Amino acid sequence: MTIKGHYWDQIIIELEAIVGHDFVATDEVDRIGYGVDYFWVPRALIDRGKELPLPDVVVQPNTVGEVSEVVKLANVYRIPVVPYGGGSGSQGGIMAVHGGITLDLKRLNRIIEINEMSQTVAAQAGINGYELEQALNQAGFTLPHYPASVHSATLGGYLASRGSGVLSTKYGKAEDMVLSVQVVLPNGDIVRTLPVPNHAAGPGILQIFVGAEGSYGIITEATMQLERLPEERRFQAFLFPNLHSGLEAGRKVMLNRLEPTVIRLYDEPSTRTRLEKVLGLDAEGAYMVMGFDGFPEIVEAQEKRATHICLAHNAEILGRESGEHWWQHRYDFYFPPMVIAEPWLFGTTDTLSTYDKIENLYWTKKRAIQEQFSDYDIKYIAHFSHWFAWGVMVYDRFIIEQPPEDAGEVLRLHNQIWDLAVQKSLECGGLINEHHGVGLKLARHMRKQYGPAFQVLEALKYGLDANNVMNPGKMGFGSFIQR
Repeated sequence: MTIKGHYWDQIIIELEAIVGHDFVATDEVDRIGYGVDYFWVPRALIDRGKELPLPDVVVQPNTVGEVSEVVKLANVYRIPVVPYGGGSGSQGGIMAVHGGITLDLKRLNRIIEINEMSQTVAAQAGINGYELEQALNQAGFTLPHYPASVHSATLGGYLASRGSGVLSTKYGKAEDMVLSVQVVLPNGDIVRTLPVPNHAAGPGILQIFVGAEGSYGIITEATMQLERLPEERRFQAFLFPNLHSGLEAGRKVMLNRLEPTVIRLYDEPSTRTRLEKVLGLDAEGAYMVMGFDGFPEIVEAQEKRATHICLAHNAEILGRESGEHWWQHRYDFYFPPMVIAEPWLFGTTDTLSTYDKIENLYWTKKRAIQEQFSDYDIKYIAHFSHWFAWGVMVYDRFIIEQPPEDAGEVLRLHNQIWDLAVQKSLECGGLINEHHGVGLKLARHMRKQYGPAFQVLEALKYGLDANNVMNPGKMGFGSFIQR
């Protein structure tokens, strides 16, 4: 961003004319608050006294029309625009690497309609996930997308990163729940996708915008499929002798279409350490929690059959109390005092693959990371938390408790670990990420993942956003060029 001085002052006045004086912020203290999400690197650099790229201005629109006008103005002056929801992302997707405008959407926080006949909700993208869920529960419904970030994330953030919630194993991810979206395109046009997600009226454009992290446009409204609150929801816990047995049991439960709401399988190191801290569980093996919900008689039948499968793989039944305890404390892993935080160096290198590849992927990645970075006493822990008919994801983390103090050295180490983790995921048939998105952190790996197919994504980007003003530098699309 190179516009400064009196010219920039004029642009600020134009922005104020669109959204109002009180909703345009240029003070440094305001801009710093919008310069960091849950991405480890910027937080670590701040702790080491380093400056970060910040937006030049933070704008808070109140309507989709105001979003459109801001985007049109940005095109006139070639100013980058970075959409901002709840700031809970972990990939640096909201970092204003070229300055410009951070567009905070949280004033677009209205529920437009709860349609009981179709069991859908239409809501603006800036609505807080927890507040949306509370309103739906009062009407007897749920949007069964319960991410760990639910208290801060927004509906638009769910969709921008293709997020997963705790109940994804039965109800799917954010992209499976969305029926249609309203989007402000990079030229400022306001468009809606078709009212249903599945059709034969040409290629669907809905999923172009879902997961694009603002690169193709800004999601301002979404219609989501709802579920009725279940009559019963129950959980059961098991302890397997090893990870292999747990993976096999989970695979068979899924391929027999028993529709568990949750399968969460922890590897042996996680069972020994993390679960002891959070759940008070002192055990050796691989801990699994499995849940079912719906009509009681169906839940009973599904759970009974799933339990038989687990027992056939030498599982010990730990009982409902342990399973329910996990459900009640499922978010404790992500909040103080249990959360992994500074000064430790850590990262979640989650990936997913088909069932025939996932166990080899886990062991290959684990061995490579622990061997190559053994000098730092690196730890590798994992759990398998989002299961599908075709495969499963691994939520794996590396942890270094005593990282280098020097900012340049620790950044280099961070990127080296990530590069190795992504390399091993791709070599073993996985992807660069399962549900946290791409952002700035993984942008450099997108071309390796897609190969020649990346030209399709790139053509869409520059066909829609010729001036490259929409969240430049993310998703592997390159940087902003002042023209």
